[in-house]
Amino acid sequence: MKRLLFYLMILIILGSCGNTGNGELIGVQNRPKFYQPDPYGMAYIPMGSYTMGAGDQDVPYSQLHQPKTISIAAFYMDETEVTNNEYRQFVYWVRDSIARYMLGDILPEKYLIEENLETGEIYDPPYLNWEEDIEWNGEEEREVLQDLFLPEHERYYRKKQIDTRLLYFKYYWIDLLSAARKDYSQGDVKEGGLSNRFEGLSDRSVYIRQETINIYPDTLCWLHDYVYSYNEPMTKQYFWHPAFDNYPVVGVTWKQAKAFCVWRTQLQNSFLTQNDEVTVNEFRLPTEAEWEWAARGGYALSPYPWGGPYTRNGKGCFLGNFKPMRGDYVDDGGLTTVVVGHYPPNDFGLFDMAGNVAEWTIDAYDEATYNFSWDMNQTYTYDAKETDPPSLKRKVTRGGSWKDIAYYLQVYARSYEFQDTAKSFVGFRCVQNYLGRQKGDNPNRASYVRN
Repeated sequence: MKRLLFYLMILIILGSCGNTGNGELIGVQNRPKFYQPDPYGMAYIPMGSYTMGAGDQDVPYSQLHQPKTISIAAFYMDETEVTNNEYRQFVYWVRDSIARYMLGDILPEKYLIEENLETGEIYDPPYLNWEEDIEWNGEEEREVLQDLFLPEHERYYRKKQIDTRLLYFKYYWIDLLSAARKDYSQGDVKEGGLSNRFEGLSDRSVYIRQETINIYPDTLCWLHDYVYSYNEPMTKQYFWHPAFDNYPVVGVTWKQAKAFCVWRTQLQNSFLTQNDEVTVNEFRLPTEAEWEWAARGGYALSPYPWGGPYTRNGKGCFLGNFKPMRGDYVDDGGLTTVVVGHYPPNDFGLFDMAGNVAEWTIDAYDEATYNFSWDMNQTYTYDAKETDPPSLKRKVTRGGSWKDIAYYLQVYARSYEFQDTAKSFVGFRCVQNYLGRQKGDNPNRASYVRN
């Protein structure tokens, strides 16, 4: 017993000599430091407050954008719309992941990682091995992958063509809005008004949603958008030809744009995890309020991103790609879309926030959004189901496009498209939340507004 007391005293003494903060509350120590670098190809958008909505006459008198003071947190935004070449990286990744999955049945030692060689941990299901290149012309590979190609053999240029109808991307997301909603319909109501669900007795996996999306753009959008117009060359060449690599991707639905954001998040986080770095928050589509704040470039009252009331500069040159005059499409330098970054950026460093292609936002479209939404980080989202009526599938698009008149280029002009439709004049760009100061960051960087 005395020996036990002796050892207990030794443990108490040793414990009192540790780094306990002298009994003070100092938080968990030895936490990794986190510095968020500017994501590649993105511009920093400072937090700020502005008057969202029409600052001039409401020409159609639609009352769709009543003035309202909004406050926005800082974030990052793509400097340009996502290009054909960038979206093609997504398409190739999905293609190669499907091929590796199929080849894993016959060559698991080559295309799959089933075990951690250092720890002996067995992966179930196994990981895809991205270190090994796919031998598309290998004898065994060709036999397995033949279902991934179109039935016709050796089509154009003697190359087999992937059947794009098979390019599905599956991902999961957590429906936080449903989880936060106090739904008393589930479980028995207990004392205090809380159901069993809030006592942790139900399976929280019910809030995990699965999405399976075909991610290949609708290359026929150039034809079904304009029936009596010769757009066959755009249909055949726009997405895959190298000449259009740096043009904005079009023919992408709202759901496909969301899937791209999820994949882009996974792509970056997988790299950071391999290098033992802290993962960052997700890429996503901008809210309508974020988009307008970014488009204004810090100018509170100007109707256009370039800060002036006109669509031309002092030399008479147009400042965006749209439909000027009475249908003189080429007067601004382009017939349809033009290469991204063709016109000068706004003062936040963002290109093509007016014209070229309209852009998807995360927000659902409702004529009365400004009346019932919150005035801090305003957003209105609705996850429409396939069975919902078309009016609930409307998503806000902003910025106007190459086929729009100047009115839709104004920073406050609202429009919409249906979430499951793809258009030749709608693209998108991504945003990412700003988590904190960087190394050497200027503390005065936070917010500013110009008049």
